[in-house]
Amino acid sequence: MTPADGPERQLPDRVRATFPGISSRAWEHPADRAALVALRAVPGFDSLLRTMAGVFSERRLRLLHLASAVRVSERQFPTVHRLLVDSAGVVDLREAPEVYVVQEPRVSAMTIGLDRPFVVLSTGLLDLLDDEELRVVVGHELGHVLSGHAVYSSVLFTLMRLSGVAGWVPFGAVGLRAIVEALKEWYRKTEISCDRAGLLAGQDPGAAMRVHMKTAGGARVAEMDLVAFLEQAEEYQSAGDARDGVIRILNLLDTTHPFSVLRALELRRWVESGAYERILAGTYPRRADDPGVSLSDEVKAAVRSYRDSFDASNDPLVKLLRDLAQGGNSAGTWIADKMRGRTRPGDPEP
Repeated sequence: MTPADGPERQLPDRVRATFPGISSRAWEHPADRAALVALRAVPGFDSLLRTMAGVFSERRLRLLHLASAVRVSERQFPTVHRLLVDSAGVVDLREAPEVYVVQEPRVSAMTIGLDRPFVVLSTGLLDLLDDEELRVVVGHELGHVLSGHAVYSSVLFTLMRLSGVAGWVPFGAVGLRAIVEALKEWYRKTEISCDRAGLLAGQDPGAAMRVHMKTAGGARVAEMDLVAFLEQAEEYQSAGDARDGVIRILNLLDTTHPFSVLRALELRRWVESGAYERILAGTYPRRADDPGVSLSDEVKAAVRSYRDSFDASNDPLVKLLRDLAQGGNSAGTWIADKMRGRTRPGDPEP
């Protein structure tokens, strides 16, 4: 994007696959998906959230943006508008959300609102990204809309504001902190989910990777190297000893978003898993089947995802925990055998 956007430019004419009736389950991370299915299965939960969201005041926020930002249309930021309409067509979103551009040098994009979510893009974002990279970000935000994340993330942001006055909360500061940290972990997974939605909208893995490279290192992407960038992520996840593993956990405590370098690695792994190609080929879950989704199956998928991640992790802390678990299992087996009288003279001690 140029800083001013100016008259509408003709975007490169490129044929992209479209996904009629695609379900958001196609791109949702298992932990994100299981949490959403569980929350949606609770009778009256959405109504409770909307009651809590009185503090959130969607109407007030929409009016504020209407008065202080620029609403994207065919006449205002027309290139952004075309990207929005194109991306909505790819993921079969029948009514594209409103998009506002705010004068803000920081690079940011967010989806807010409950009944009618809308997207807010900063001028810093538009100045940083080219059209295909911006298409990825727009698709990412449409992923939030289709997954219904705005309804649930509003609880997180409301509780984060309340955490400053935890004495007024019945659960107290400790209980509130635990809830907030759990929601943050879920929200970080939603970002991984919607990075995949952004890739599906743009269907340009190079552009999707450049988004993360630019958010990490700025506009000079010609001076960066994707292979080296991904090597950073591998090093971050595996370098050091158990102390570094603890630091990595602490690094996440005050964040709602995964780090840019790690997001690029997660996206590459998703592509390498074959899921991206299967969706492009037309093999993906449909919205029509969403009501029949089994909560237990989704929870099992989430547990399996965390277990696989734990088993495959090169983090020294995780390795230590694996070794301790294996040692505990060996000791437990030896003790059980001892109590059953099944040990023989000369058997090694655990």
